[in-house]
Amino acid sequence: MKMLQMMIVPSAAALLSAAAMATPVLAQSSNQGDWSVTLGAASDNRSKDASKTNGDPYAYGTVTWTSPSGLFYVAPIGLETIDSSTGSDLELQTYAGIKTKVAGFGLDLRAAYKYQTDADPGADEDAIEFTANLTRNFDRIQTRIQVQVSPDGTGSVRDWQWVEGRVGYEVTDRLVGSVAVGRREQDNSIDYTGWNAGFAYKATDAIDLDLRWYDTDVSNPTDQYAGQLVAAVTFKF
Repeated sequence: MKMLQMMIVPSAAALLSAAAMATPVLAQSSNQGDWSVTLGAASDNRSKDASKTNGDPYAYGTVTWTSPSGLFYVAPIGLETIDSSTGSDLELQTYAGIKTKVAGFGLDLRAAYKYQTDADPGADEDAIEFTANLTRNFDRIQTRIQVQVSPDGTGSVRDWQWVEGRVGYEVTDRLVGSVAVGRREQDNSIDYTGWNAGFAYKATDAIDLDLRWYDTDVSNPTDQYAGQLVAAVTFKF
């Protein structure tokens, strides 16, 4: 895991720096590449199979620019409602990444900066997060391995790592069933194994629906780690 962190962090940090420098240029050249807006809501804000809203509903939005080749993307602004131990109820983020193909596999590397607004005085309200996704499709079967790391999370959490494997099956061209299992290890907080299973349905070219069960192996869990059925809707423009 430490070796993976050493490989991902430097590359993703360079992407995050590039995002900060590139955003003003992108704003002046929106006719090059594609801008998109994603808006969504769900009955719970689940990240790494744990809740960021303690089981309550949330909403989110992101504005993204993608280069003409599809290799490079930047999200100058993203936001989501949360219920954080820092006292914040809104998280802002910006991220940058690259998508490419390597030996038949899809590779997506992303670096994100996250900031929780109106946090309690003295609380650790920001974090940098690095993500690597490796994907491969076999006919109707979809597979993904995800690795996420952070040198210092928000709140009391210090460095953490998340590794997840996911397998999906295309029931139809619009309906996909999937199951995923992941492991999170974090300094100064709970280590746990999480999983989720459910269905994603593409209602239209612009609307995605998702119904999924999330759970963890945490004993006597709080709302953050308890199992829950989550319904979500996403709008893409």
